Amino acid sequence: MTDDRRNPLRDAHTDIETSHEVPDTPQTRAPSYKLAFNDNDFLCREDLRPVRLQLELLKPELLMDEYGVDGTVVLFGGARIPRPEAKDQARTQTLADLSKYYDEAREFARLMTLKDRETDRHDYVVCTGGGPGVMEAGNLGARDAGGESIGLNIVLPHEQAPNEYVSPDLCFNFHYFAIRKMHFLMRAKAVTVFPGGFGTLDELFEALTLIQTGRMARVPFLLFGESFWRSIINWEALSEAGTISAEDLDLFRFVETAAEAVEAIETWEGAGTTRDAIPGR
Repeated sequence: MTDDRRNPLRDAHTDIETSHEVPDTPQTRAPSYKLAFNDNDFLCREDLRPVRLQLELLKPELLMDEYGVDGTVVLFGGARIPRPEAKDQARTQTLADLSKYYDEAREFARLMTLKDRETDRHDYVVCTGGGPGVMEAGNLGARDAGGESIGLNIVLPHEQAPNEYVSPDLCFNFHYFAIRKMHFLMRAKAVTVFPGGFGTLDELFEALTLIQTGRMARVPFLLFGESFWRSIINWEALSEAGTISAEDLDLFRFVETAAEAVEAIETWEGAGTTRDAIPGR
């Protein structure tokens, strides 16, 4: 992070270093004496949750601003989808069959990164959850094109590290799911959703709900693998029941290949517009 101080006062880093050199006394050893912003026990108190929420929102925001990320292409999808060469080790035949979307995610990310590099702006930076499966494929595809990509990791009960293809300077770790979700969508110029499980479905429906209710502008919203999505969700039944409107089914589109997805993004109608009313209400 750059040092943008615009005042002559002592900076925080200097005072942290100085505080480590004070004489060792009962007073200086007391927790109360620690600088508040350098006291992990204090920052992790339950009362400080609002501050931690703010910090998790602010840190990635500042670093992406410094890098010049103006827009992102979000890839949601299952962590369990294997590489095609490893599909014989998949836990189910369905996962083995879905391995083709690893390659499609990789190629899609490659094509969008090439598109991003056509100008001086960073409008189509690939952004994933930083994990394995489809996420890994997205970050790998961006690297194939010689570009950078974002990984929004989250601390889980089982130890995990970001996949090796996330750009280190754009690799973030979160404690709060809610703040991570905000960063997925704050810069999104397109959202793509590959087959996945609970996490993917959660991200899919939250993003669609924001667009449906006018809380987020319309962006190209693409679901890879029509047969998968129709097998697990009866979209028309929701419309026929009246729990969503027929117009809501136009908020997204099914695609099968990376090339088809790129074309859909380039020809998407209504991008940037925001609903001022919810059809059917």
